[in-house]
Amino acid sequence: MTGKLRAGILGATGAVGQKFIELVAGHPWFEVTALAASERSAGRPYREAVSWIGTGCVPDAVGDLVMQPAEPPLDCDFVFSGLDATVAGDIETRFARAGYPVISNARNHRMDPDVPLLIPEINPGHAALVERQAFDGGFIVTNPNCSTVGLTMALAPLHRAFGVRSVLVTTFQALSGAGYPGVASLDALGNVVPFIGGEEAKMRAEPRRILGTLGAAGVEDADIAISPQCNRVPVVDGHLECVSVRFERMPGSLDEVVDAMRTFPTPDSVAGLPSAPERALRVLDAEDAPQPRRDVMAGGGMTVSIGRIRPCEVLDVKFVLLVHNTIRGAAGGAILNAELLVRTGNLRARS
Repeated sequence: MTGKLRAGILGATGAVGQKFIELVAGHPWFEVTALAASERSAGRPYREAVSWIGTGCVPDAVGDLVMQPAEPPLDCDFVFSGLDATVAGDIETRFARAGYPVISNARNHRMDPDVPLLIPEINPGHAALVERQAFDGGFIVTNPNCSTVGLTMALAPLHRAFGVRSVLVTTFQALSGAGYPGVASLDALGNVVPFIGGEEAKMRAEPRRILGTLGAAGVEDADIAISPQCNRVPVVDGHLECVSVRFERMPGSLDEVVDAMRTFPTPDSVAGLPSAPERALRVLDAEDAPQPRRDVMAGGGMTVSIGRIRPCEVLDVKFVLLVHNTIRGAAGGAILNAELLVRTGNLRARS
């Protein structure tokens, strides 16, 4: 690649938009050249329009960029979308129709039959779906829900090795997953909220699509029953999930389960991408691991940590996983999707 691709960020003032800005700062392949959000932000320099909650200060490279409405045209080669789902669907479609590749974190298009729902280490071949989209030069690619990502990455090696039939999962999800300003302090502090709107439906559907098979008719979902229960807990970053799994083919020993996770390979199409961690999964041996405070930044926030792998008294095996919800589960996952699309030749400079 000669020169950096120009990225626009939709929803740039929101929590996910800010994380995009943090992670793209200094990126070897991408630079931010356009920022967009609601009309009330339009016309103002970014540093004045944003209530910055990121690390440190607003990066100098974007602080003076003037905010624009979230409508084409924008001065960029492609856009990252951190838009809220209440408005993302139509706006992303308009950008795709105007010829822009849209790399989206929003839920609106995830289950569209011709839109890839990508975790590059698991289903990079699904990126080929962009060739089936009816946009003139543009397309939409999505990454999964922040709790779906960790679950699906942990299930992938087990499904390949033994076949996964059914899953019980209980999540303990960080406050940052609710965006900004998010959960009211009097609801969050010293409390657990046993409901997150729409979350359980996403966790039932999205892993089946990601683990499914791409064919001539589209993606055939994996035949896995998933029963999730989702809770919001007073942790800043990191979704912890307690998972029990039933297999189609019983492993010979628990060591085979551990080995399948520990040796899960990174596909050649993903290895060496700027945001790809050295290992997508890591298995921890300590009996009290993983923990958000200690483990959430593994692999720069892109590695899923797994621990407490043991026999399950009801199903076959149970374990605990931890995923960084705003990096691997949101902006970082979308950036890795964009890097994969550069490598496949789908993402390039617009003329």
